[in-house]
Amino acid sequence: MAERILTVDNLKIDIPVPAGMLHAVQGVSFKVDRGETLCIVGESGCGKSLTSLAIMDLLPGKAIRTATTLELDNENVLDITEDKMADIRGNRMGMIFQEPMTSLNPAYTIGNQMEETLIRHRKASREEARDRAVFLLEKVGITAARSRLRQYPHQLSGGLRQRVMIAMTLMCGPDLIIADEPTTALDVTIQAQILLLLAELQKEFNMGLILITHDLGVVARVADRVAVMYAGQIVEQGSAKQVFENPTHPYTQGLLECIPIPGKTARGSHLGSIPGIVPSLIGEMNCCHFAERCSYASNHCHSAVVDLRPGFTNAHDYRCVMSPEQCADNLKQKVPA
Repeated sequence: MAERILTVDNLKIDIPVPAGMLHAVQGVSFKVDRGETLCIVGESGCGKSLTSLAIMDLLPGKAIRTATTLELDNENVLDITEDKMADIRGNRMGMIFQEPMTSLNPAYTIGNQMEETLIRHRKASREEARDRAVFLLEKVGITAARSRLRQYPHQLSGGLRQRVMIAMTLMCGPDLIIADEPTTALDVTIQAQILLLLAELQKEFNMGLILITHDLGVVARVADRVAVMYAGQIVEQGSAKQVFENPTHPYTQGLLECIPIPGKTARGSHLGSIPGIVPSLIGEMNCCHFAERCSYASNHCHSAVVDLRPGFTNAHDYRCVMSPEQCADNLKQKVPA
């Protein structure tokens, strides 16, 4: 049986704003096992990044985090002190942020910033920390690693800075890494290199990895399991194979229809689109969040809360009143033979 690294159950994030209470994340639940990659996918503003910040306890000051369960290695991290949480961050779990240009401190050398992590958490000597930093910089594909330790962030390209961030996150050998759209600011060729590097390191160090992205092409290449978020909720989750081969929720189906498929999508043909706009999350929503944009919505969808339910298998859940068979039939009718 796989070793459970992270358990999140019924995570909610509320943020008071002038117009009322913004329910940014609403009852999100998932788990991550050792050696597993979970991809959380969804459009901008759906709550992906706030979910990751809630796990790290790095939410904005006004945000209110609640959850039934939030455990790292079976240890409850909901109510621990800030000092103890600071011992966990960067040590037992680390985060790679989406903007490598601003994630590193411009006033300190690469070596200072990497070595500090190991010295702070593991009481290592400066020499031990420097040797570990060189080892990891080489591991992430940076040449002349020892000389790089004397450089400042502005002397490195965006791709090199992101590799440094990955190496820094690995300094203490964390059990869990959260990568929040780590390739957003990089060009396409560098994106592929970074994602391949993350996948290789995750397997080599046997860590749990949460990869947050809106790129389904990325998800198809690296994910073991997928959670699709929409308007603060998970609307579908399961193995990558299940979600891509049998997309059940209409929103997941719509996302996949927006992607051109080599060899199948004819040149000049129209890609799919999802009409409408994302609903406001201020105030209570006692309905399906996708109802206003869904062509299959019924009166029930507009008047009652819709919960997650099993799909074709028990490990594949979706949030819709239609049966899996109905959802599959709807997709078949939309896809030309």
